[in-house]
Amino acid sequence: MSFIRVLLAILFPPLAVIDRGCGSVLIVFLLTLAGWVPGVIAALVILNKNE
Repeated sequence: MSFIRVLLAILFPPLAVIDRGCGSVLIVFLLTLAGWVPGVIAALVILNKNE
């Protein structure tokens, strides 16, 4: 997880997980609409997951 990805996850979470697939982007987008903090947490968790 690079510094730019973390910064992007804090500023605009759906854009940080754009390369993880449509489902991840949709989940993070919906959580960001529900509240900024859940979207940031979900984006960081998805970015931290090993593939």
